[in-house]
Amino acid sequence: MLNQFRKHAALSDSPEHTLAAAPRPATGALAALDLLRIEHAGPITHVRLNRPAKRNAINDGLVAQLQAAFGGLPGDTRVVVLSGEGAHFSAGLDLSELSERSVAEGVFHSRSWHSAFEQIQFGRVPVVAVLQGAVVGGGLELAASAHIRVAEASAFYGLPEGQRGLFVGGGGSARIPRLIGAARMADMMLTGRVYDAREGQGVGFSQYVVENGQGLATAFELAGKIAANAPLSNFAVLHALPRIADMGQAEGLFVESLMAAIAQGDHAAKDRIQAFLDGKAAKVAQPTGSTGARPPASNG
Repeated sequence: MLNQFRKHAALSDSPEHTLAAAPRPATGALAALDLLRIEHAGPITHVRLNRPAKRNAINDGLVAQLQAAFGGLPGDTRVVVLSGEGAHFSAGLDLSELSERSVAEGVFHSRSWHSAFEQIQFGRVPVVAVLQGAVVGGGLELAASAHIRVAEASAFYGLPEGQRGLFVGGGGSARIPRLIGAARMADMMLTGRVYDAREGQGVGFSQYVVENGQGLATAFELAGKIAANAPLSNFAVLHALPRIADMGQAEGLFVESLMAAIAQGDHAAKDRIQAFLDGKAAKVAQPTGSTGARPPASNG
């Protein structure tokens, strides 16, 4: 089991791994993905949706390229920043390319989205999404597959499938209720309710809200912190934590004990614990607001 985790987390364990490298364009197969712009900056890979004229609406080609990108990340990538070119993260399903499908074809189409977004949620490395403008329909389903979401003040969230005679098909029914609850999701789909950035943070769509134009800087700051973690710890958070949350308490606690033992037995953990004991690692301190993120909006 430990070997399986190390296979997926096969990166340098050194916390001194370079974080401040200059961005460089992707090469090889990733460079051929024309609906995405991909750059690497040290251990951070930046993946941008590249259909700004369509508000980054998601078509079959983009879904396939997202799967290829997240399935083909360089071995030295420790975290991904996901964003959208232009004023919007993604306006959702590209309705102009929606063709008439049989029931079977509709199932296969939905499953292709599931497969691509699974590569994001349960991939090798954490994903930080930057949200601005429209985060709607399939775009919200995509955002929900990321692990950290940074919303700019312009972001707004909607699920117009009910008004279009559709139903979510990109994993939204499984992921979005875990963020905001099934009742709020039903409200959005039945009534067309739209949340702005501050309201969205209050109900759980994002962990951070920042001023317009500050999303990428905040995301890269967070990504740098994530990249400095031990890879096995990050992998455990991605893969063990959500599965434990879906288990009964007894089963979850048993799996937690196994994961804790695996993590603390890794040589990276031993090195980091020793560094802390030797006074070479910082203690947890009161937050200073270094990310520039606003506090959650009040629900009262």
